[in-house]
Amino acid sequence: LLQSGQHSRLAGLKTLLLNVSRAITRDVLIAFSPTAGPSRLNTTEKGKAGKIHLPRELFQSLSSQTVRVVVTVLNIQQLGMFKEANQTAQVLDNTVLGITVGESSISGLRDPVQLTFAHRELPQGVTPRCVFWDPSKGQAGGWQSSGCATQPGDRGTVCSCDHLTFFTLLLNPALDGSTAKALIAVATAGCGVAMAFSIFTMAFCIFIRCRFRFEETVRTNLGLHVNLVGSLFLLNLAFLLNSGLSGRAHPRTCGVLGGLTHYCLLCCFTWTALEGCQLYLLFVKVLGIYIHHYLAKLCLVGWGFPVLVVGVAGVIGSYGEYRIQTMDQQVIAHLCWITSKHLLVHYITNCGYFGLIFLFNMAIFGVVTQKSCSLQGTGAVQGYRKPWKVALVAAGLFCLLGATWALAFLTYGISSTAVLYLFTILNSLQGIFIFIWLVILYYPKTKETTGSLSNIIRHDKTITASQD
Repeated sequence: LLQSGQHSRLAGLKTLLLNVSRAITRDVLIAFSPTAGPSRLNTTEKGKAGKIHLPRELFQSLSSQTVRVVVTVLNIQQLGMFKEANQTAQVLDNTVLGITVGESSISGLRDPVQLTFAHRELPQGVTPRCVFWDPSKGQAGGWQSSGCATQPGDRGTVCSCDHLTFFTLLLNPALDGSTAKALIAVATAGCGVAMAFSIFTMAFCIFIRCRFRFEETVRTNLGLHVNLVGSLFLLNLAFLLNSGLSGRAHPRTCGVLGGLTHYCLLCCFTWTALEGCQLYLLFVKVLGIYIHHYLAKLCLVGWGFPVLVVGVAGVIGSYGEYRIQTMDQQVIAHLCWITSKHLLVHYITNCGYFGLIFLFNMAIFGVVTQKSCSLQGTGAVQGYRKPWKVALVAAGLFCLLGATWALAFLTYGISSTAVLYLFTILNSLQGIFIFIWLVILYYPKTKETTGSLSNIIRHDKTITASQD
């Protein structure tokens, strides 16, 4: 065992030599820490040190031999090793762990080696990733994650790898300063465009609703679209106010602005859910639908339910300044939003609420698509058969049901910013997609034509009535 004070270049290096005989009959468990090095696992220690689990498969071909297990704990900050060019992620505790069994290289394990890196609760906006050192990457080597699975936890992260080499846990910031500024710039520009098209869309829906004599179902649909687009307009406006005033606003003003942004977001989600419910009534519950003051009751739900949620969240003090930070605690963005102390409110009211809406709306989207294709195939509906028009109608309906918001689930826990850019751009263009969809779907060529979707609804009612 080399003590850390014996050699200045090897400060922090400690090596454990274990003689393992007849290891095929049992697994090998080892504990390690950056300060105390490796040792035999003490089962009474909980969360104080990392753990290494070596499976029996490692020793199956060596069952008749006495093998040497070498565990090396390196402090790379002192050694100046294992650093790749332009590395933005931080190595947990500056610790790299090397494992060898016997003299040969081991890879392709079916039962993986498990390394548990102990740590406290990680900072907000940081993603752990299990990696190993690949000397063939680039000119001087670099970190790779192939063959390793990451299982994050509150008190430690488990790395399951199918080979033996030098491992560590990288802490990747979800955003850096330049990326955050670029995303805010893209979102700001997109919000301006979306607000303009939201105004166009609302004016278009009101115009054709007043100009042409549509049936009551189509008029209700147009009223729904106006409210949905109106909620998108308010959400974009709230974001622009948020990005312009956050960081400089008074704490109370920031709390009000955070609650307003949350309210507009919940209104947008609620109206997408109501759009899905309307499609359900039209395509599944086809006959016998009449509700007195139906649109007024939908408005009460669409604009009133979020008031209750935001009111409860405001009473418990959920709103205030939210900071996005890098690993070195550098603030890269300020938002008036749900504070870090009340992230459970965000997970329940935003992630959980939208998750349920998304699952329901995607089921409705599948039903609408199936019925539309079946009716078009039978020739019952004569409408927009051109592929590009069909694609636009499908894409518009997809956006109408809020599917682009589902990309938010993919932005959690990733180091790449590609999905963040895609999420920002698509949601900025949501108003444009809905506007194009409405123009193609509802603008009549003649006074008798009311759009392909309403034709499908009408023919579906006729077919259902004839079957009854």
